[in-house]
Amino acid sequence: MPRVLVACDKFKGSLTGTQVLEAISAGMRSAAPDLQVSATLIADGGDGTLDAAQSCGFDRVPVTAAGPFGEPVETSYAVRGDQAVIEMADACGIVRAGDRRDALGASSRGVGEVMVAALDAGVRDIVLGIGGSASTDGGAGMLQALGARLLDDEGEDLPPGGAALARLSALSLHTLHPALAQTTLTLASDVNNPLLGERGTVAIFARQKGADTAMQAELEAALTNFASKVTRATGRDDTERPGAGAAGGVGYAAMAVLGAQMRPGIEVMLELGDFTALLPDADLVVTGEGALDLQTLLGKAPAGVARAAKAAGVPVIALCGRALLSAEEIAQTGLDAIYQLVDIEPDPAVCMRDADRLLRELAAQAARDRFGA
Repeated sequence: MPRVLVACDKFKGSLTGTQVLEAISAGMRSAAPDLQVSATLIADGGDGTLDAAQSCGFDRVPVTAAGPFGEPVETSYAVRGDQAVIEMADACGIVRAGDRRDALGASSRGVGEVMVAALDAGVRDIVLGIGGSASTDGGAGMLQALGARLLDDEGEDLPPGGAALARLSALSLHTLHPALAQTTLTLASDVNNPLLGERGTVAIFARQKGADTAMQAELEAALTNFASKVTRATGRDDTERPGAGAAGGVGYAAMAVLGAQMRPGIEVMLELGDFTALLPDADLVVTGEGALDLQTLLGKAPAGVARAAKAAGVPVIALCGRALLSAEEIAQTGLDAIYQLVDIEPDPAVCMRDADRLLRELAAQAARDRFGA
């Protein structure tokens, strides 16, 4: 009896990860009732990371933290044994911003407050998912929440936001949370940009957070000043490290100040869920996301699932809203086949609106193709 493993993240803007799993599983069973279908929720460090951690045995611990604009939000971290998973997106990411964008004032403080809660609870191994950020503050807000002092010329603490870093005069790190010295911090991210310059966090990501051309210039200058003070305090320049530009510079602060190690988010999350242990029982792996594009090749969830499945000798297909990859690029993903919602409904707006129904139909078609149902 064929065995199918469905391993998916969300379809951004239309279906949660759990809804995607349910739609694909139900669709395949409707076409092939004898299929044994199991499902596992995955994530790559962005929104949905806490849900994925919970699905593989972590327990949620509620925390009240600052949202991207300082408002209190109810979030959580996920804990299993002495390890915790923290999701920046759920604390102070762009999913918390609604329609509001404040590129100059948005802060990463909330994720630091969740880290403090975990550290105070005795956690000494933290996986920090930093996708989906709303801020471009170099991780300054996170550091302030963890006890660092960022001072202006008058010795006053800087207010939140990246723009304020232009006034940074001194950085004091001796007041950081003492447990950090005994804590392993792993960053889960698919971003390998440096902090500054034409491939830096401002140039590549700030516009989607609301920054116009003038704001981008202001933020770049402010982050340059911030980096110079961090270099003075730490004795080394980490601005060019791959991933320093992740999450508006949270990657930089975490690596340069907190000693974090950056790893591809999907690899980290697949390890937490012991994904490879599920593969020997599978005859087919089904993955997917809303759009398969060049970002997929850079380390999004479907590419990570495909690599793991291929390494285990298991065929893997993807279901998606649409694929924007050439045949050569598709071959690089390791996918054996791609099924698109736009092939059964050409109107993208309808695909978004009726994603659940269409995904069930697409999954049924895939089951018929693969198993002759």
